[in-house]
Amino acid sequence: MANDYFKFKRFTIRQSRCGMKVGTDGTLLGAWAHGGSTILDVGTGTGLIALMMAQRFPSASVTGIDIDEAACMQARENVEDSPFSVSILHRNVLDMKGIFDAVVSNPPYFSHSLESPDAQRTMARHTSSLSYGQLMDNAWRLLAEHGELSIVIPTECKSEIEREAALTGFFKVRECAVKTTPSKMPRRYLMAFRKHPDVPLEMEEGIIEVCPKQRSEWYQRLTNDFYL
Repeated sequence: MANDYFKFKRFTIRQSRCGMKVGTDGTLLGAWAHGGSTILDVGTGTGLIALMMAQRFPSASVTGIDIDEAACMQARENVEDSPFSVSILHRNVLDMKGIFDAVVSNPPYFSHSLESPDAQRTMARHTSSLSYGQLMDNAWRLLAEHGELSIVIPTECKSEIEREAALTGFFKVRECAVKTTPSKMPRRYLMAFRKHPDVPLEMEEGIIEVCPKQRSEWYQRLTNDFYL
């Protein structure tokens, strides 16, 4: 069972009322995504990624949105207990207005599986609450002309995400294949998209652990400002 809280260097995430707990995916995205003057975190949950972006981009206006009211309440408490300023809104991305330099999201990823009997967990984890097509269409609508959408997804969802991004008109500009250990296949991908191919495609590979309980140099460097 996950702890009710997770302590980082500069803030603590309490998570007892959220369907999705603190995990490697969210931490990776919060440390990897590009920012800007205005940043939107879609499906903010505990507020982890929004707080990480606020720490990395201290002059930015950061907004986190979620359709789960209990998660929003907990995210607001996490923000209030932190030294950072983040606006948390109980809102569906379909109803969100504004223009943002950066949109980040750790989206629901179960699209062809049985839904959990836990409604809150289903909302956080299953694409019935937000399809990839809806995410791409609304990210396009909310992004500034030269803004960037950054996401983290399981490997098995990569083709579907790329297809929906292309249908919307996005160009992939960054991709990081993340392995749990050097000998394993990538388990997840960090991906970034823009409306125009105005920067060359960057591709890299990251490894979480070089051996059990020993973080890689890449992962340590990426998350050094956050993990204790």
